Amino acid sequence: MNLIKKSIFVYCSLITLFLTGCQAPHESKEPEYTYQVSKPLVKDMKLNDEYVCQIRAIQHIELRSLEKGYLQKKFVDEGQLVRQGQLLFQIKPNIYKADVEKSQAEVNLAEIELKNNKALVEKDIISKSEAAMSAAKLAKASAELEMAQTHLGFTEIRAPFSGLVGRFGDIRIGSLLDEGDLLTTLSDNHKMWVYFNVPEARYLDYMKSRRNNIAQTVQLKLANNDLYPETGTIETIESDFSNTSGNIAFRASFKNPRTLLRHGETGTILWPKLIKQAVIIPQKSTFEILDKKFVLVVDKNGVLHEREIVVAEEAPNVFILKSGLNPDEMFLLERQSKIYKGDKIKYRMMDPQAVINNLELYAN
Repeated sequence: MNLIKKSIFVYCSLITLFLTGCQAPHESKEPEYTYQVSKPLVKDMKLNDEYVCQIRAIQHIELRSLEKGYLQKKFVDEGQLVRQGQLLFQIKPNIYKADVEKSQAEVNLAEIELKNNKALVEKDIISKSEAAMSAAKLAKASAELEMAQTHLGFTEIRAPFSGLVGRFGDIRIGSLLDEGDLLTTLSDNHKMWVYFNVPEARYLDYMKSRRNNIAQTVQLKLANNDLYPETGTIETIESDFSNTSGNIAFRASFKNPRTLLRHGETGTILWPKLIKQAVIIPQKSTFEILDKKFVLVVDKNGVLHEREIVVAEEAPNVFILKSGLNPDEMFLLERQSKIYKGDKIKYRMMDPQAVINNLELYAN
């Protein structure tokens, strides 16, 4: 009997040990992850509308030969700054000097003839009409002399205004020039005109501000992304909208004291505008589905809801919303791949201003 009891005890012990060994080891429960959420930042914000622009000198002309002849001298080089009236080119003047001397001799002859005829009129030897003809002959000779002197003057090509000399045409010393041949260009760069095309909505906003006597200034971003130090002023608007693009051309002027800007450059006009009570969220908080943008809205219970948003403006690292999210609603700062709409999360509220500051938002 004792043997049976001992056998039963051993058997039960083995079963207990087997069952204990088959149980899965105890797994510690992972701590619940806390997600960061925030609300849209609502504030007045200045943004820049950007427009590609063309930079032009206020005066940019072609200098051409006014007379036919051989190019005798060049007194300047390409890119040189010249003063108004400075001699730039000399066309060989021999023929034109000879014409001046010939015309001068004819004037002298006509003066002598007129003087003699006046003396004869006083002695009643010839009529007054003959003396008048001599006077007309002198006037004609004087006009021809003036014309010859003008042609001689055209052999000297001088700067009509101060500016920068452009690239020389296909001319060299000794080249035979014909009337109208291109010599070079001249640009007055002390002030620059910058042209850019503006859509109709922005044009209407500008006209409204102009009626309120609000000055409109712009800045210029150069091709290397540097900001030009001088501020520009919008001066004029073209008369018509383009039928192709629906835009209208504006012109702003910039001072150019260091001649950094040159005729023909390109850049980008930065035209500031104020958006009152802008609703701002980080770009990283959004995601796209079929070209539409969404955020994950978090309700008070921590449940995620997918919400479509409409973006009004884009700035560095942030979107300014047109619709889709109210200022008092919470949204997930960064979407995680392991959570979806309908999930319930534990969250921590982040200050909206601190969130935007951490994005290094460049705006005033």
